[in-house]
Amino acid sequence: MKIEHTAFGSISIAGITYAHDVLIRLSGAVEKRRKKLSKQQYGTSHIISRDEAEFVYEKGCNTLVLGAGQYGNVQLSPEAATFLADHHCQVILQPTPEAIRTFNQAADGTVGLFHVTC
Repeated sequence: MKIEHTAFGSISIAGITYAHDVLIRLSGAVEKRRKKLSKQQYGTSHIISRDEAEFVYEKGCNTLVLGAGQYGNVQLSPEAATFLADHHCQVILQPTPEAIRTFNQAADGTVGLFHVTC
């Protein structure tokens, strides 16, 4: 699974361009991010809630590469950070352009969550 490019509002993965935030599972499956799991709690999709962290995490995941948006505006809530740490899942939080390079070089056991706007 290779991420080719990102621009404000889009991300291109394996030849397909998505105009929304995405989650890349361990299997390589690409899903639309369920940002309402965070938005209903915080009123914004710029803070990852524990509910969203629980949805993103899957057995065998030891690293989450979190693309924090083109300008790095997304953050992890303390509850989400605790949940992931309790499951021995390292979080690499970077602006999305940087995070795609990290994800492309990542080892097995890595899940990617990418915010494609701010």
